Amino acid sequence: MEQVIKPIHKPFNNIVSNISRHNPNIGVLDASKYTNGDISIYNDDCMKAFKQLADKSVDFIVTDPPYFIDGMGDDWNDKELNKKKSKAGAIGGLPVGMKFDPMQGIRLEEFFYKVSLEAIRVLKPGGFMVSFSQGRLFHRLSVACENAGFEIRDMLIWEHNGGQGKAFTQNHFIKKMNISEEEKKSMIDKLNGRKTPQLRPKFEPMLLAQKPKDGTFVNNCIKWNTGLVNIDFNEGQQTTIFKYDKPKKEKIIDHMTVKPVALLERLIEIFTVDGQTVLDPFLGSGTTGIASVKKNRKFIGFEIEKKYFLISIQRFEKLWRK
Repeated sequence: MEQVIKPIHKPFNNIVSNISRHNPNIGVLDASKYTNGDISIYNDDCMKAFKQLADKSVDFIVTDPPYFIDGMGDDWNDKELNKKKSKAGAIGGLPVGMKFDPMQGIRLEEFFYKVSLEAIRVLKPGGFMVSFSQGRLFHRLSVACENAGFEIRDMLIWEHNGGQGKAFTQNHFIKKMNISEEEKKSMIDKLNGRKTPQLRPKFEPMLLAQKPKDGTFVNNCIKWNTGLVNIDFNEGQQTTIFKYDKPKKEKIIDHMTVKPVALLERLIEIFTVDGQTVLDPFLGSGTTGIASVKKNRKFIGFEIEKKYFLISIQRFEKLWRK
């Protein structure tokens, strides 16, 4: 029998007792896994956690993997990233997001290829995977997915209310140069306020990939209940552009790349039906799980960081209390 233990992080010492007090279906939390009804969350590296899942056992995968920019790789460490971010928004003398070399994209492709091999194994034939991405790395995710056997169906767009502009002028570099003030002024005037190549972001691309079908669309859907989608909603047909504002930062969540629950709900409505199983191998603070529960889907999540594993549980507990 699994033993209920106290989490090691002080802010979360009461999570387990709170769940027991407020939720009639008491979950079980051990050192690396939380289960409650149709929800299972693993505090583990996704490549290890994937081994817990049987072939063709998942209906839909939606996730936001590490992008391998500025240390956001498979060795993701939230504390270290926040330290870097706090240093005047710069890393190695460059704004966050600008320190980039081709090897980062290559490492992302190699990493996501391994993830995709496991994803295609656990997905049912015809099942879909949606992966959030980043403009200059979308092609790496696509190639990795395709090489693993997926069919690339489309690029979807999450259009949001805009991120922070990171472009900056070169004036401060010029002012530090060992030249005369007259030369500095001349150079600054010549550059005329032009900035680094970073337009203010207003969207995130999402990769839509599909595991090959088992026969025709009809045969696959009858046998596996996957492969076809629901795009008709009260406001009309869903396009490839999903317009949702970025969520307001909540103290309970405190994650660098949190997504809006409503966006995940819409993706789940499109690519699954009631009672099916959704998987997020990079769970973060649990948004995909919350959306799955709200839409009456079963859910499996993997999260390598203990902090976010526990935050996810706390968010589920808050949802159940409502």
